Amino acid sequence: MNVRRSAALLAATAVAVLGTGSAPVALADDASPAPAPSQGVPSGLYGSADPTYDGVWRQSLTLLAQDTVGVKPAAKAVDWLVGQQCDSGAFAAYRADAPAKCAAKTAVDTNSTAVAVQALAALGGHDSEVGRAVRWLKGVQNKDGGWGYQPGGASDANSTSVVIGAFVAAGEKPEDQRKGEHSPYEALRGLSVPCDEDGGGAFAFQPDKKGGLAANADATAAGVLGALGQGFVARAGAADGRAATECAGGDDFSPEDAARNGALYLSKALAEDGYLKSSLAGAEDQPDHGTTADAVVALAAAGRKDSTAKPLAWLEKNSGTWAAKAGPAAYAQLILAAHATGTDPRDFGGADLVERLNATGPAADVIDHATAVARDDADEKGQDDDSVFGVWWVVGTCLVAGIGVGFLLSGRRKRQQP
Repeated sequence: MNVRRSAALLAATAVAVLGTGSAPVALADDASPAPAPSQGVPSGLYGSADPTYDGVWRQSLTLLAQDTVGVKPAAKAVDWLVGQQCDSGAFAAYRADAPAKCAAKTAVDTNSTAVAVQALAALGGHDSEVGRAVRWLKGVQNKDGGWGYQPGGASDANSTSVVIGAFVAAGEKPEDQRKGEHSPYEALRGLSVPCDEDGGGAFAFQPDKKGGLAANADATAAGVLGALGQGFVARAGAADGRAATECAGGDDFSPEDAARNGALYLSKALAEDGYLKSSLAGAEDQPDHGTTADAVVALAAAGRKDSTAKPLAWLEKNSGTWAAKAGPAAYAQLILAAHATGTDPRDFGGADLVERLNATGPAADVIDHATAVARDDADEKGQDDDSVFGVWWVVGTCLVAGIGVGFLLSGRRKRQQP
């Protein structure tokens, strides 16, 4: 989770203590002041908690998860998300007065924009909104090829990965989006912890002040998906026997290698307990359900499905209370983890995740479940079995996500994970 100072940090910590990393909260010493808490919750928005810091994020993850399982969201839920967009194409975490034009001080960010792109692209019929958002994202790319949470902020693994997912969802090729000589994949490679260092193989969120890279499980889950060219709705990778058993390095180190290394790190981190622990102050000994769900998606996408069995079983047994407290983004993360592993989200440890997600917002029109299954089958038949670890820069489908989210994926800052 990206952590902003003061009020936003308190909000993020409160969420993290519940065990979720669902809401990306902005980071940076030069971040603009956090918006005042919103009054009330709009009728088209999923969840009942204050949406100030995660409105667009949780709405987008919800719509993505619903689309993945064949649920047609209520029109007013989609309209709410579309209405959050600024004329520039960017999205803020939440705008209470959506009809008003965005001002220069409106705190737009890459994570909210990129996750909204993934959701609107998946739903279809929003080419104009998607196109404007993608153009804005291209315009705020950093010189190293990556993105930070806010325009001009230092690049981080989470933000860069969620933007890659947005490009793929919009039909763009991330490898073609360069700032000078640098692509998003090069930015991610630069955040991969060298094999001979502590936490080797993982992704760091950002370099520290001295340029060092600290292993971060949340950033690693995001980075694996980004390096594979996938978004929050990840396609399971082919189990082709090439899953890494040792951290790879060398002069020809590629994004594909970085993804394999990251997946190996997550696999080892989950092997003992089946879950990851929170790294936020005051919650270090608590399970991090959101990052664990995002890690399951990343492992499945990297072709390490065997490594998902233990954490998936743990989530089925232990995520009910967390998801009920954390809200729609948490249910969406679990649905996306189920989707990536071929697990039925309507019988997840005895719980119907789809029903519970739908109950957090406006009534949706449910499509026959067979529609979603048939669509997934058709997608898989049209894919090259070697595509996941073939030409790394032309991958994927999308998503949500996300964190974690998440991503997954998304931009969620954590300190060093064990």
